[in-house]
Amino acid sequence: MSQSVAYKEKNQAAASSVLAAIGLTSLKIVVGLLTGSLGILAEAAHSALDLVAALMTWFAVRISGKPPDHDHLYGHGKVENLSALIETLLLVATCVGVLYSAVTRLIHGKTDIEVTVWSFVVMVLSMIVDFSRSRMLSKAAKKHNSQALEADALHFSTDIWSSAVVIVGLAGVKLSETHPALAPLKNADAVSAICVAGIVFFVCGRLGMRTVQALLDAAPKGLNDEIRKAAEGVSGIMDCHRIRARYSGAQLFVDAHVTVDGSQTLDQAHILTEEVELAIERIAPGADVTVHAEPATGLSVAALHETGSPNNLS
Repeated sequence: MSQSVAYKEKNQAAASSVLAAIGLTSLKIVVGLLTGSLGILAEAAHSALDLVAALMTWFAVRISGKPPDHDHLYGHGKVENLSALIETLLLVATCVGVLYSAVTRLIHGKTDIEVTVWSFVVMVLSMIVDFSRSRMLSKAAKKHNSQALEADALHFSTDIWSSAVVIVGLAGVKLSETHPALAPLKNADAVSAICVAGIVFFVCGRLGMRTVQALLDAAPKGLNDEIRKAAEGVSGIMDCHRIRARYSGAQLFVDAHVTVDGSQTLDQAHILTEEVELAIERIAPGADVTVHAEPATGLSVAALHETGSPNNLS
């Protein structure tokens, strides 16, 4: 797939997420004001935060698609990693707010949820929309290896749980009004919120670590060994060393040094490096690979012939 097609698909996914966030935020504000439900207005504020996150992802995808320039020789892919980190922090901040509200509600035994038919309608609709866009963003993130879209998908998948918590709370409050024995159910939403926040904290931790590793140029696990094996499998290559692999957004960059017979011509050595690059690209499709050839000493070449290595030089 060409970079232009990948950029177009990622941009469409991010843009559709923005439109969905605008629609849900507007709907929740209207319903919250008409019904006077503090629970729905709180969800409207949550959706407003989602809109900010969606806009941030959209801008990150657009910027990361720009070609390299004089100031950014490796392109702008790191913008996606930075966007994913910021969005993960926003999720953590949201969870802290949810935990604080839930614990406060349990301690004081108060609930701010007003039960109306429209409250259920808007929350169910919210879950349907969030499920649809979370699934779409997740597919695009996996297809294009985009951490920004992955973080956006995670954000909206947590919204599904958040909406479910509000519905549980609405049902609990309604049931608590039917019989004194069911009075404790008015706290059902707070207990559910604490459970959901715990799950989100765990998922955010995993995504956050991966994002930080990408920003710190950590080598993809196990890839260096695969690159070395592929390079040394090319006939004429004595060894492969100084392998450096890192991601910039979805783009993988690989640099490697190979040892070749120093008595061959520059053209022959260049052909060998191109073969190594192709071998590496077979295990890392779409990677930007640079291979540097180094001449072996005479002793090394003689030793190679004596060992009868399958990669020896004739």
